[in-house]
Amino acid sequence: MGPVLAGVLQLLALIGALALAYLPLGNYMARVYSSDKHLRVEKWIYKGIGADPNTEMRWPAYLRGVLAFSAVGVFFLYLLQRIQGILPGSLGFSSVNPAQSFNTAVSFVTNTNWQSYYGEQTMGHVVQTAGLAVQNFVSAAVGIAVAVALVRGFARSRTGELGNFWADLVRGVIRILVPLSVVAAIVLVACGAIQNFSGIHEVGQFFNGHGMGGHQQWNGGAVASQEAIKEIGTNGGGYFNANSAHPFENPTPFTNLFEIFLLLVIPFALTRTFGVMVGSIKQGYAILATMATIWVGFVALMMWTEFAHHGSALQIAGGALEGKEQRFGVGASSIFAVSTTLTSTGAVDSFHSSFTGLGGGITMLGMQLGEIAPGGTGSGLYGMLIMAVIAVFIAGLMVGRTPEYLGKKIGTREMKLAACYILITPALVLMFAAASMALPTPPHSMLNSGAHGFSEVLYAFTSAANNNGSAFAGLNANTDWFNTMTGLAMLLGRFLPMVFVLALAGSLAEQKPVPVTAGTLRTEKPLFTGLLVGAILIITGLTYFPALALGPLAEGLAS
Repeated sequence: MGPVLAGVLQLLALIGALALAYLPLGNYMARVYSSDKHLRVEKWIYKGIGADPNTEMRWPAYLRGVLAFSAVGVFFLYLLQRIQGILPGSLGFSSVNPAQSFNTAVSFVTNTNWQSYYGEQTMGHVVQTAGLAVQNFVSAAVGIAVAVALVRGFARSRTGELGNFWADLVRGVIRILVPLSVVAAIVLVACGAIQNFSGIHEVGQFFNGHGMGGHQQWNGGAVASQEAIKEIGTNGGGYFNANSAHPFENPTPFTNLFEIFLLLVIPFALTRTFGVMVGSIKQGYAILATMATIWVGFVALMMWTEFAHHGSALQIAGGALEGKEQRFGVGASSIFAVSTTLTSTGAVDSFHSSFTGLGGGITMLGMQLGEIAPGGTGSGLYGMLIMAVIAVFIAGLMVGRTPEYLGKKIGTREMKLAACYILITPALVLMFAAASMALPTPPHSMLNSGAHGFSEVLYAFTSAANNNGSAFAGLNANTDWFNTMTGLAMLLGRFLPMVFVLALAGSLAEQKPVPVTAGTLRTEKPLFTGLLVGAILIITGLTYFPALALGPLAEGLAS
């Protein structure tokens, strides 16, 4: 079997698995967020934190809950790293320095999981499990909660109430993320991922190019359980520096495909949840079709760039193999790279800096779309719905009619909020990247010069501001400048868009529904799906094309 055919068959198998999970998981999540009943364990949690889960919140109160909870998470995780040296199970590692502690705390609370450190050389068992793994659960649940609040804004009328943040948060963790993670962790352990709390083991006798010799130190850890929520919650932070290219995290080609399935399944299934909650399954299918079209298109384009490469050496090798995990091959690495950058996962089973020039550009463009195809847990859905609002507005301008979406008028206030949403992240990416290139010291962190070196910096801030967390490799981000600036990019890139999303949800919920007429744009039809795909690609292209032309496009055309 040739490598191209193997890649295509893996893609088809992945699509089949996602299709099987779509209806049951999407319907289940709709029931979770529509139920008025509370599990006993949930009642204990509400009592412990002093929250009344039955109290409805307007958007400012919902936002305050999101920000307050996240602020506490940043403080706790920062403190945990700073005192690591005196904690049990620290494996002898010292406390993490202030700049890196800030960066890591912000990274995991914002669902970014950007890592400027070597996991197996920096974090002990307590920080990994009680700190990082816990934030993997709750940061993903926060994203889903905000998405559900926006869906309620479309579904409700003549009220500003969007539900209860604390109830949505707890249900997301207890009823969705924990059960799925338990099952996924069992599968990973059965397939060879490690799960223990052992210390550091020294292993010797490696071939060093001339003979046998040398040694390495390998850590144990609760890897399978963290790997499960890392993918399911579209988090991406690895227990080891090699991330999902490490055999302890991702031991076989089957687990590789399984992990891709995990990082895609909730974002795609949330479109079904959306359709059920707004009372129109077809609307959910329209959003699903938009996400799937972009995702499949990007996978096909990535496979083409990595298989149909320039140069006789690469052609003889059968693919651009540099930086790829040889156990999985070019096809599987391409699927993983596209899936992790079109979601907010950031996990890697190969290193994007070693992709072809155009291939590296595809991973960057996937994040610059806003990670909406299918995007992160929750963030992908609300990002896509914002783009749907903008597409409806464009269609309204074309026909001279007041735009409507799901029975709600898209007026001046709604468009201002949507416009602010789509402008804030590109502004952060381009300003931070420009500052890093203009100042004398930050460029010293670049491994490469020229177009590829610029791509390293642009990729870093694209990943941070879009809360992806993957790294291009080659950039030394463990400096005070990059730890601080990427930390700020992650904070602003996560929470400023949430302000606009929740404000839009509140504005929509207050409206009364508009009756459907003969002139109403049918947003459940393929025509609207095409309009939405076009709007996403054009808006992103106009925003980022100059920067991409200086980096991956220049490199790709020169090769």
